[in-house]
Amino acid sequence: MKKAIVILILLTGFSTYSVNAQGTGNNTGVGAILGDPTGVSLAHWTSDNRAFSAGAAWYLRGEESLHLHVDYLFYRFDLIQPARGALPLYFGLGGRVRFDHDDNFGVRFPLGMAYHFDDHPLELFLEIAPVLELVPGTKITGNSGIGIRYYF
Repeated sequence: MKKAIVILILLTGFSTYSVNAQGTGNNTGVGAILGDPTGVSLAHWTSDNRAFSAGAAWYLRGEESLHLHVDYLFYRFDLIQPARGALPLYFGLGGRVRFDHDDNFGVRFPLGMAYHFDDHPLELFLEIAPVLELVPGTKITGNSGIGIRYYF
């Protein structure tokens, strides 16, 4: 039952219509993230500088486990201005559930940068996310990864 509720939350987080930061109308992206954990990455823009991001991934080292997260991200496009494309920095707040021998819940604080191509609906991103674990016990852990998303 817990897994069904988490999946429902992930899906409803992407139901808001908006325009993404590239202004193309392609506001939903799907891709992959490689790192700790590795899996599928989704993003949905809700305004020119805000987006929901979600992941379904697996920890491949140590004890294998399923990881699900949803974050609300705030993008800053004016800090780094490349000659082509856009390179925003972002930060956010979210939640993470990890299913293994003890189900874990924590709060994520993602920080990253993303490169948006001018002429392709692609995004490359690099992210670190400190996690404050709350259940079953309190401790600080983290996630990190590099990824790509295709916007449609």
